Formats: sequence, structure tokens, C-alpha cells
Amino acid sequence: MTTLPAFRLETHFSRWEFTARHHMTASDSETMTMAELLSLADDADREAWEQLTLGYTETHGAPALRQAIAATYEGLDAGDILCFAGAEEGLYCAMLALLGPEDHAIVTVPNYQSMETLPVTIAASVTGVPLRPENHWQLNIADVRAALKPNTRLVAVNFPNNPTGAIADQATFRALADLCAERGIHLFSDEVYRGLERDSGKRLPQAAELFERGVSLNVMSKAYGLPGLRIGWIACRDHALLQRMEGMKHYLSICNSRPSEVLATIALKSRARILDRNLALCTANLAKLQAFFAEFPDLYEWRAPDGGCVGFARYLGADGVEEHCRRLVEDSGVLLLPSSLFASDLLPVAADRFRVGFGRKNIEVGLDAWRSHLRDGAARRSA
Repeated sequence: MTTLPAFRLETHFSRWEFTARHHMTASDSETMTMAELLSLADDADREAWEQLTLGYTETHGAPALRQAIAATYEGLDAGDILCFAGAEEGLYCAMLALLGPEDHAIVTVPNYQSMETLPVTIAASVTGVPLRPENHWQLNIADVRAALKPNTRLVAVNFPNNPTGAIADQATFRALADLCAERGIHLFSDEVYRGLERDSGKRLPQAAELFERGVSLNVMSKAYGLPGLRIGWIACRDHALLQRMEGMKHYLSICNSRPSEVLATIALKSRARILDRNLALCTANLAKLQAFFAEFPDLYEWRAPDGGCVGFARYLGADGVEEHCRRLVEDSGVLLLPSSLFASDLLPVAADRFRVGFGRKNIEVGLDAWRSHLRDGAARRSA
């Protein structure tokens, strides 16, 4: 197998995620305690939890879990769902199952690194399609059409996007699905932030709902705020593809954690309550973040994202965003992610950006530390 390059973001997190005092770039929503989650269980799921045995479970995922997942899609059933140990395993298997050494793929940029790195490693060629800041990070369907080749087998997108929080408009997304359907191309859609749209009218249909080659990736980690469960899934009506991915899972996790499957089922049955809570927190935190950036108009340019719990702010300082983020975490314990961690081999990514997160509680504590860092620096420069 080809050796994969270092995962820049995860390498950076290995150094700082659990040592920085203020994690201001978290990509997940506020989590729950076990007691809080179990309080949402109905009688049947409480019984399933209390009588749980710790043996293996089905490779596809427990039937109750797959039914609960399928209920979040229109027109799908449990047979259209394959569960994984988190989203990354699902993404890994999907790319290996969808692409071969003679194929071409199209990937939006910026992106979560593995959505680009895996196709680049597997396929004959990969073309990046830009989400441009001057267009509020919107997808242009003309760019996708221009990138098509006779051997294009896959288009990979992520909305709400990580790191920008952008959502493609409804007409563009449906046109993309129609284009893929016409050409027999699989549309891989990372939908892990679905449910955290500030305007519910911008919520996109899920790719798996639109046509047989639509491939939807989701997970309990991001919008639901339950990353410790390590439960993700692929939804797709192309059962031959699901079968190929299942065969790959035999060499990876084999099956998921049985306790996690029961807990994820409980959460999915209460999804409206959990997503409403997390969306309310994101909305409140966005207002605080907006006020913070307004205090420093000479240093930051900010536009609230469409959805998700991360945004891609612009840094205007003369020292540059890399030095700014380094100083913040080393001197004041405030962790942000500079744009170099979202660099692409396919297209340039704006070099003056950083990712900030707003999905967790107590954001004001981190903002206070960030504010103090800026004011202390200003005082030193004026002394």
C-alpha cells in the first residue's frame, strides 16, 4: 500500500488539543454525560442498555441502530446503511471502494484533509474545485463541469463545510446531483454538520436521498456532539458499493462497540432535542464571537458561517496568521488552526485564515484569554 502523508491537522491536535487551556477551534458540538444521554432513553432502550452483553455485533451495525439511522433519511431503510467506527473509517473505505488507479476524482477545496489525500493516493488524477472566499465559499457548478473527464468516477463535497461553514445553495446542490446521475458518477457528500444550519431553509437534501449513486457520510461526533461513541455511517442505495465497503471493514474495525451502538440509538431517537440544544448553543456563541471580532476590526475580518460549528476567519495583522496562532497557543493557551493545516496539493488555500470553533459551552472564557493576549501585546508595543 502507498504510504499516506502525515495528517497535518491531527498531528497538530496531538500536540495541543488536550494541553491548550482554551480549545477555541473544536469542530464538535458540546457533548453530554452518560447520565444526560441515558435520561433520553425510552423503556425499550433502557432495557437494552441494562441487559447489554459485551460480545461482537453485526459488521453492518446493530439492526436497531441501522433502523434509527435510516429514519433520518427520506426513502431509505436499514439495508441502505453501513456503520463504521467513526466517520474517518467510513471515508477511508468509501474512497478505496469508489476509486481505482485508472480513475479521476473531483474534490472541493478547502476540505478535511483525508477527503483529498485518499483520492490523490488512490486515483490516477484528482482535480480540485475551489470554494472561493470572495464568493462566500460557494460552489460553482461551472467549475465542476469544467473539471469533468471521461474517467471521472467521483465528486466529493462537504456541506456545511469544514473549515468555512459554507452551505451550497439548494439549486446548485441538486444540479450537482443531476450532473453526477447523468454521467454515472458517485457523489460523496460529507454531511457531518447537517442539522446545525442557522437558517433551516438552507438545509440541503442528503445525497443518498437524491439518486442511487449518492453516498452520504455522517457520524455522532459533530452535530450531535458525541465523538466518544465512535459511531459513523455511510448511507447509500448502491448495495454493491456497500458490500465492497463491508469487505474492507473486515480488515479494520470488523464491528462497532456494542455499548456505543445502543447509546447512539438512544441519541438518534432524541435527535431533534439534541440538535435543537446544540444549534441554540452555536447561535448564542456566534453572537459572542461576532462581538469579539468587532472589538478588533484592524486584526480580523469575519463573516458568520451558514452552518456547522466552525468558521474560517481572516487575520489582518502584519505578523501573519501562522505566527499569530503560534503566539496565541504558546503564550496564552488559546488554540486556533491556521490555514496551513488546511493546505491543499490541488489548489491554493487562503493563507491568511484560521479556523475558530463555537459549538462548546463557556466560549467567553476562551474569548477573555484571547482578548487579554491581544491587549497585552498592544500594551507592550506602545510601551
